[in-house]
Amino acid sequence: MFQEVDNHITRCARIESSDLERFHLKLKHKTFKKKTRLLEQGEICKFEAYIVKGCVKKYYIDPEGEEVILQFALEDWWISDIGSFSEQKPSNLFIETIEDTEVLMIDFESKQSLFSEIPSLERVFRIMMQRAYSVLESRFYATITHSAEDRYLDFLKKYPSIPQRVPQLQIASYLGITPESLSRIKSKILKKD
Repeated sequence: MFQEVDNHITRCARIESSDLERFHLKLKHKTFKKKTRLLEQGEICKFEAYIVKGCVKKYYIDPEGEEVILQFALEDWWISDIGSFSEQKPSNLFIETIEDTEVLMIDFESKQSLFSEIPSLERVFRIMMQRAYSVLESRFYATITHSAEDRYLDFLKKYPSIPQRVPQLQIASYLGITPESLSRIKSKILKKD
């Protein structure tokens, strides 16, 4: 069960096996059914979760009552509300399973104590945070500068397995377009092929 998360971590930085074992002791293995909320808006996010199996979304509800998807997380990805978790303040977001999901969770206090004990682990999480920020920055830039069709094509290239696992309505929300616009884009792409 820990092999995948170990591989994920060691892709970021070298870390001793004894330190990985100490990290394992702080992880909690949990399983959740489809459509389980792991975080409610207004709660303080008390976890970062590594997805062992399943699919999860992070979103907020806009003033019209619609879900706005900020992130999907699949196997070998992490998910959390970083602002709420790191500052221990109430979240503006929801985190919910899309499929039955298995995760390894670490709580705030455990993570902080591990950072004191294992400096290389703090480096790993810093690198992961930098990568996540880079992805967010690229997505923000693409939303402003790319057409909806180009954003969809880029989404398919970066995340080829998500369309088979996530409803089209949620993909449209993630792309910042209506479901009808996504249908038109998909039809246009099919006609080109």
